[in-house]
Amino acid sequence: MLALVLFVSFILLIFFGVPIAFSLGISSIIYLLMADISLSIIPQRMFGGLNSFVLLCIPGFILAGNLMNAGGITDRIINFTNNILGHIRGGLGLANVGSSMGFAGISGTALADTASIGSVLIPAMKKQGYDADFSAAVTSSSSTIGPIIPPSLPLIIVGTLASVSIGDLFLAGAIPGVILGIGLMIAVYIISVKRNYPKGQRQKMSVIGKSFIDAFWALMMTVVIMYGILGGYFTPTEASIVAVVYALVVGLFVYRDLKVKAIPSILLASMKSTASIMILVGLANLFGWILVSERIPQLVANTILTISDNKIIVILLIVLLLLFVGTFMETIAALVILFPVLLPVAMSVGMDPVHFGVLMVLGLIIGLSTPPVGVCLFVASSIGKVSVGKTSIALIPFLCVSIFVLLLVAYIPELTLFLPSLFN
Repeated sequence: MLALVLFVSFILLIFFGVPIAFSLGISSIIYLLMADISLSIIPQRMFGGLNSFVLLCIPGFILAGNLMNAGGITDRIINFTNNILGHIRGGLGLANVGSSMGFAGISGTALADTASIGSVLIPAMKKQGYDADFSAAVTSSSSTIGPIIPPSLPLIIVGTLASVSIGDLFLAGAIPGVILGIGLMIAVYIISVKRNYPKGQRQKMSVIGKSFIDAFWALMMTVVIMYGILGGYFTPTEASIVAVVYALVVGLFVYRDLKVKAIPSILLASMKSTASIMILVGLANLFGWILVSERIPQLVANTILTISDNKIIVILLIVLLLLFVGTFMETIAALVILFPVLLPVAMSVGMDPVHFGVLMVLGLIIGLSTPPVGVCLFVASSIGKVSVGKTSIALIPFLCVSIFVLLLVAYIPELTLFLPSLFN
């Protein structure tokens, strides 16, 4: 009965537009009061959820991404990808996806991708004759590549929850992220040919080479991070600080687009982003503790396994649940709550925790570009000055591609486990 009150109050709060973090906190407090449990458990469980050395890398990667973005990285990556792909029909749309793949290695978040790349490319696509809803849809769907290609904040959360190697998770996300990017490019090309969208001029190799050199230091950040972690030179937390130093050096002395006077505002923005994530993780951990005390994980596991113990069916049920939850819940909150619940189910049918972690992140982030609470969808529609309804319709082919890739990842473990196996 009390568990029902917890869920009903949480869903109602979300329905009335209360932010996810506060919905988690308020519904948890209602439960604790009705269960006559001391409210002192709130700071205890929040601190317990945040008391992890690995989580310290979150502010580092957020700050590094913001520094690189302010240091001119977005324009350089866009210019490089546009020089390579711009001569193909729908080339600017292809460059949009390609830029998201490049930017994913720096930001690690979908919303940052949508806001930074979208603010540049959506107006440019509209100016060249692309439909506004198509431009917004491409940007919104491709931004979901960000949390898959390393470094990835959601994968860091998964590593913390499952006590598995962050490096293995980063490697495991690389191939699915590339496949997702290629799949979205194919969809963009087919639609562009059908609608006769414009194409640019083929650039000379000298121009492409110059733009590559220009973007080289931006693209190298991912290499530095991954080489350092996998080579055993530093931990993920130390890697985030290395990334900050790297971003400062490149922004101030290589690109020289980062201004010293802009650093305080960048620090402030990074602190706000970090604080919002940490509050969310802390309250989600409280909510998750209540679920465990009510034995909800065992109930969910037994329910799924009661329906079927066939591996194919169980994985499909998990995928459908992730897609559903991703449409209305923030990714990190959903991870903290659901990962401990679903991991035993996944492992009972032979799934590796690393494989399942990537599957779960990919399944949840698809919801970032879908109604009713897809933040990437809202941001892209706002930049494109087009209704969310029109963008949602234009998103359908891209969502089909994303779901197809999700199923590939779900049923072909080698896509996620191949690269980690090479380093173990």
